[in-house]
Amino acid sequence: MLNKQSPPINAIILQLLPCLKLIVTTSTGIDHIDLSVCKCRGIQVANIGKLYSEDVADMAVALLIGVLSKISAADRFVRTTMQFDFPQYRSNSKLHGKRVGIVGLGSIGREVAKRLEGFGCIILYLSRKKNPFVTYPFYSNMIELASTSDALVLCCPQNEQTRHIVNKEVMLALGNKGVIVNVGRGSLIDEVELVNCLMEGHIGGAGLDVFENEPNVPQQLLAMDNVVLSPHNAAFTTETYMAATQLVEDNLEAFFSNKPLLTLVKLE
Repeated sequence: MLNKQSPPINAIILQLLPCLKLIVTTSTGIDHIDLSVCKCRGIQVANIGKLYSEDVADMAVALLIGVLSKISAADRFVRTTMQFDFPQYRSNSKLHGKRVGIVGLGSIGREVAKRLEGFGCIILYLSRKKNPFVTYPFYSNMIELASTSDALVLCCPQNEQTRHIVNKEVMLALGNKGVIVNVGRGSLIDEVELVNCLMEGHIGGAGLDVFENEPNVPQQLLAMDNVVLSPHNAAFTTETYMAATQLVEDNLEAFFSNKPLLTLVKLE
């Protein structure tokens, strides 16, 4: 059984396991598994399915509110000074009415959109293709999405096409009041350029649950009051942890009973 801290299951590892028939990961993402080798050898792969979607969406909205309202900075100010004259409150921004571009309208992205609608936000989205059943404006170009949005929320999977999908050009298009929230994978953002754009004031802030070189976090981010950081734990509520444990058990029971896996990953 794997989780996000497990080492990559690459061709070398799989070669050492000639009898392997099943891989179960407690993550949604499967980019740490060599799926091409699994397909060739007939190894079944099961992930956590949509189990984490609600919790990750909650975290995405929390990070966005945290950046706009400077909650973390205000908390540090009160703890450090025991005063209430927080000098940066004048630069706070409300969430209501913001145009939020969601990158990846899968199960997590849809949950994010549902929550943000309740805050009166205008939802835009970018995905591999337009969903005919979704009424939100669709964008196929990141620059166009960023230039139209007040905030970007990254929910898409990591692959060759999405690596550094948010680069300097995208950040400049988002603008100096724009906010980036990442609950997908760290490499979706060019982290070096993110740090530079934040330091130079090209974007307004960032809420990050994931980082490009985990567990390493760029030191420059630690002192920034317009950045909220979380240690890649968006999905780790007590309730979901227990549900994930049960799902792994159910998948194993299905496998050894020659029944279909509950969250089988289709190997294309």
